[in-house]
Amino acid sequence: MTTFVPLPSSAAVRALRQLAAFGLLALAAALPAHALRIKEVAAVQGVRSNQLTGYGLVVGLDGTGDQTTQMPITTQAMQNYLQQAGISLPAGATAPQLKNVATVIVTAELPAFAQPGQTIDVSVASMGNAKSLRGGTLIATPLRGADGEIYALAQGNLVVGGAGASAGGSKVQVNHLSAGRIPAGALVERTVPTPLHDGETITLGLNASDFQTARKVASVINMRLGAGTAMALDGRSVQVRAPQNPGARVNFIAELEELQLPDSTPAAKVVINARTGSIVLNQAVTLGPCAIAHGNLSITISSTPVISQPAPLSQGQTVVAQKSDIQLRQDGGKVMQVPASPQLADVVRALNTLGATPQDLLAILQAIKAAGALNAELEVI
Repeated sequence: MTTFVPLPSSAAVRALRQLAAFGLLALAAALPAHALRIKEVAAVQGVRSNQLTGYGLVVGLDGTGDQTTQMPITTQAMQNYLQQAGISLPAGATAPQLKNVATVIVTAELPAFAQPGQTIDVSVASMGNAKSLRGGTLIATPLRGADGEIYALAQGNLVVGGAGASAGGSKVQVNHLSAGRIPAGALVERTVPTPLHDGETITLGLNASDFQTARKVASVINMRLGAGTAMALDGRSVQVRAPQNPGARVNFIAELEELQLPDSTPAAKVVINARTGSIVLNQAVTLGPCAIAHGNLSITISSTPVISQPAPLSQGQTVVAQKSDIQLRQDGGKVMQVPASPQLADVVRALNTLGATPQDLLAILQAIKAAGALNAELEVI
């Protein structure tokens, strides 16, 4: 006997698809959020980059170099370079006018564990009055560290991300022409010793001082690698026992950095940039109930030229004077009640109801903090 199974209708198929979609959404909501890894909140102390700097010359410019009458150090530096090449100017000779040469400062960042023969990028910036470094070539420039030792040698053609032209008093310029970059323009000559393999322990330095985070890092390491492996020294340092063998220590650090930390709420902080008026709040910021009144004060100064014309045949002179008109206006500020805001979205909504500009919010947030209604650390940068 043959049994026929009826196919579901199109409406039933749509219902099944919607049910499956709701099931996937519920499953996604139930999954834990992406947890931070140790490598994202801490770094091994001693594993760091070093800043290098040097003084050099850029040649081959199209008449846009330093004006040597105003920058005598350019001529002196070029004479020193020629003397090293066995060329010296005759005694009493007029100093050359070097329009195609510019004095520059060369900077680079030497990464950790960089070995001799490897290349690094360098940045070149004019220190004189050169109009443009476009098309120039940096001649061999030693790059020194803070200890005065040479760690790299830079040389190469500059890449300047800009263009410009001028004629007859008119000038057009796109981007900045007094700075450039040389990709892989420096050759590492010396390594910087690191204390990675010294001692029986390594120290993890947290990116931000937080006792809670330091405790969690030590706890996760001890749970995964054994009790007593890690110990939090303070709010920013965690000491970890590591193998003595260099290869085993590298593997140990690689596994250590991948350990995940439990979710935690960061310290509430409001960062204010007083120069640009930018305000950034993190998710832990809360606002207590308060009342705010903020009025605007505007001053307008306008100047109007007034011409005093003398009478005919009076032998007087026409005099032009300025008439200044100063107006001061102060807008009335209403007292507005701001309710308690336990979440970041509520804080943003409460601040938006004030209708204040970002510059006004700088003063308002500082006043709220002083009144004790802003439950966050206020940092002005």
